[in-house]
Amino acid sequence: MNGSLLDAFVGIVRRDLRLALRQGADSIMVVAFFVIAATLFPFGVGPEPNLLARMSAGVVWVTALLAAMLSLDRLFQADYEDGSLELMVLAPPPLMLTVLAKVTAHWLTTGLPLIVAAPVLALLLNMDPSGFGVLVLGMLLGTPVLSLVGAVGAALVLGARRGGVLVSLLVLPLYIPVLIFGVGAVDAAVTNLAVKPHLMLLGALLLAALVLAPLAAAAAVRQAVE
Repeated sequence: MNGSLLDAFVGIVRRDLRLALRQGADSIMVVAFFVIAATLFPFGVGPEPNLLARMSAGVVWVTALLAAMLSLDRLFQADYEDGSLELMVLAPPPLMLTVLAKVTAHWLTTGLPLIVAAPVLALLLNMDPSGFGVLVLGMLLGTPVLSLVGAVGAALVLGARRGGVLVSLLVLPLYIPVLIFGVGAVDAAVTNLAVKPHLMLLGALLLAALVLAPLAAAAAVRQAVE
């Protein structure tokens, strides 16, 4: 990435971060949903410590996955409605770069807060302390995949009625591998099994998403504005 492309990338990230800070309720809503949804599980299944410990990794990952979907609408929809997205399509930087920059800003305002909150919720759910580090590392690898895959879904439903429901239907099946390997890594750490294979598979998913998701999302965005 040469200097001009890097400047364009950083500029788009900064722009989206400023917009997110002005509308800070969106990021707060995502974290609040994450915390509230996770803390509801003990009320539903009971406060038995061993049961909560067995469920903790799955509860944290499932609620993080659902929370990440809440903010997918803001990836492209506002720019689509005010015409900014059309200008981005016509701008000199490649559209894939623009998409990747917007996904980066989305992860910084959504995925990163979820990672910060995850150990606290894991502690409340009585997770074995040996799983905390693996949980955070797994989410560092997995949450960018959620944003990248979500960007494809958000781009595909641009201009559609009830786009939020359609995004959920599109991306939820694609999130399942991240959920499986993320939970598997924590379970392996807690039971003293090999953690590396699960983390390597999450890393492979991240690399594949970094290559394929911006390409697919850019094509969908271009189709939506034409």
